[in-house]
Amino acid sequence: MTSIFQSVLGADFDRLHPALRRRFSVGLASGEACTGRGVMDRIWHGPAFVRPFLALGAVRNILVPRAGRNIPFVIENVPYADTFGRETVSFVRTFDLPGRTRRFDAQMVLSPRGDRILDYLGTHQHLASDLRLRAEPDGSLLIRSGEHRFREGPVDVRVPEIIGATAEVRESYDEAAGRFRIRVRVVNRYAGPLFGYEGSFTASYTDVRVHGVRPGLRPVREEARA
Repeated sequence: MTSIFQSVLGADFDRLHPALRRRFSVGLASGEACTGRGVMDRIWHGPAFVRPFLALGAVRNILVPRAGRNIPFVIENVPYADTFGRETVSFVRTFDLPGRTRRFDAQMVLSPRGDRILDYLGTHQHLASDLRLRAEPDGSLLIRSGEHRFREGPVDVRVPEIIGATAEVRESYDEAAGRFRIRVRVVNRYAGPLFGYEGSFTASYTDVRVHGVRPGLRPVREEARA
């Protein structure tokens, strides 16, 4: 068995830097969880009209409503089987902003066809997006989101482009510094850059079969629709 990220990348997985290969091998097969601790050099926002939407999303741990520099953060990548028996890997980011800690929650599963990752956002997984992964020539990993869908009860609709956004995540490993580097940009087709962050971190690994999934890491509600 391989991790959900190895399944999507196939032979290209071997093009990643060895440190990234281990980090994205976390899964039920490896039995490893990864915790990254570091600093966001910068968390930024786009135009002022974006801020109310960021604040609304923050109610369900989607995006981060405040900008800042040199913000300590933790990212927890823990594998588990969700309510529907799917292998899931958490991407829970906690930002230690002045005066208040904020979280940006995501849970990733393999699509039914095995050709992409499904990214469920927030505490109730109301938003979902397809993710495409690509190993870059320099050994970094590039992740791009596709269309977003909003799901609540019987409602299942595509988020229109005019209010939706595309996320691009680039993660690399800096051998000289001994740190992972991450850069995230969320862009709307019409309004331009909306939100992003960039920083670096170190990673440690634990046996999930021993330590399990800590309380509060899994979402309140899980979405079955792929």
